[in-house]
Amino acid sequence: MKISVIESPQKIVIRDSDLPGIGDGDVLVRLEGTGVCASNLPVWEGRDWFKYPFDPGAPGHEGYGTVAAIGPGVSGLLPGDKVAFISGHAYAEYDKAHFSEVVKLPVQVGGKPFPGEPAACAVNVFRRSDIDENQVVLLIGAGYLGCLLIQLLKNAGAYVVVVSRRNTSLHYAKMAGADHVIAFNDFYDTLGKLRNLFPEGIPRVIEATGTQSAIDLATEITSIRGKMIIAGYHQDGMRTVNMQAWNWKGLDVINAHERDSAVYVSGLKEAIRLAGENILQPEKYITHLIEFQDINEAFRLLRDRPENFMKAVITY
Repeated sequence: MKISVIESPQKIVIRDSDLPGIGDGDVLVRLEGTGVCASNLPVWEGRDWFKYPFDPGAPGHEGYGTVAAIGPGVSGLLPGDKVAFISGHAYAEYDKAHFSEVVKLPVQVGGKPFPGEPAACAVNVFRRSDIDENQVVLLIGAGYLGCLLIQLLKNAGAYVVVVSRRNTSLHYAKMAGADHVIAFNDFYDTLGKLRNLFPEGIPRVIEATGTQSAIDLATEITSIRGKMIIAGYHQDGMRTVNMQAWNWKGLDVINAHERDSAVYVSGLKEAIRLAGENILQPEKYITHLIEFQDINEAFRLLRDRPENFMKAVITY
């Protein structure tokens, strides 16, 4: 098979490799696609604390494809099944995962691109957000994850306000069903617009960018006793928080990232169910399908974020 290796910053090479060996409970998947996650961008760009080369296939974790083989003890899956799965080496033609982390895709989903992991993340963030019907929700950041969250929030009957920097993101936020969108240009101008609309603040604020400015905006606009949900992945250094404001308002601050495998899989199963009912439509926000040999180009697109770019998926 072919497998990618991040050999050095901004350099991915494609190498030949043997197929992964499978043991008890393992499932070998022939990849059809792997989403390129924004959390992988610093790994490709290079940081002082990373060591190169990375493990082959890493850090690809948004894979979907077809079961090629199963090991002893696997139940509920057969070769030929379309699946999404949780793994960490999916920038490759084949990857393996324990069958407990592989979920079969129904016919109505299996024919479309379906990066399962971000869909699972969206479901898990939504579950932690405690949304009631007619709840006002502010979403800061309308990237791929943000648009999936909009679909879930609207399905729950929420009134969704979106703040995002890029025109493309605002366009897709509207397409996903956002009720009101605001361009996040100047911090205080954006905060002023929100306060004019919601003088008492907003009871549910989801931060989905992973930036300091988003944390600051969320802190200022979350209402007294509101819930501030951190969905952005903060990985490029320390953050500061206005603890006085958090104390004074009595905020619930919820870190909605999951590392428990069972929770991940539960979110994935629910995402697949919702996709099967056409409530969740992840394929709508995939704007670029990039062939495996051009994987470096996918990362360049993610870094540069040209207009009309939302999500790249590597295809095999």
